[in-house]
Amino acid sequence: MPTSPYDFIRRARDMRFATRAGTDMHERLRKIVIDGDVARGDAALIARIQAYPRLTEYFGPRARTEVPVAGTINGRFISRRIDRMIVDAAAKTIKILDYKTDTDRRARSDKYKTQLQEYRDLLDAIYPGFTISAAILWTHDWTLEII
Repeated sequence: MPTSPYDFIRRARDMRFATRAGTDMHERLRKIVIDGDVARGDAALIARIQAYPRLTEYFGPRARTEVPVAGTINGRFISRRIDRMIVDAAAKTIKILDYKTDTDRRARSDKYKTQLQEYRDLLDAIYPGFTISAAILWTHDWTLEII
C-alpha cells in the first residue's frame, strides 16, 4: 500500500508500464506464424520461440489467435479471448495457450489457473467429447507451464 504521494505515483506509473509492456508483447506474439522454415512476424520473438521446440506448435499455421469464447458458467456470463488455440478435429483435441508477462508466477497463479479453467469449461460446451489441454507461456523466461 502506498505510504506517500510519491509511492502512489510510482506505483501507478509502474502499473501503466507493465500494462503497456504486456499489451505490446501480446500484439507482437499474435502476429507470429511459424510454418517449418518459413516464419512471419517479429524476428527476435520467432528466434525465442524456435529455441523452445515445444512452443512452435502453438505458433504454427493451424493455431488460431485471439479466439473469442463466451458462455455461462455457474449462472454467470463470461466472455474471454484465448491467446492461442489449436483444434484437431480428427484427434478430438484442443490445445490452448495463454501468454503471461508477469515476472512473479506465484503472485496471480490462482487467478490464472481459474482463467484457464474457465476457457476449458466454455470450450467443453462448444466441443463436447474433446480433450482440452491448457498451458501458460511465461514470456519473461519463455517457460511453458502446463496447467
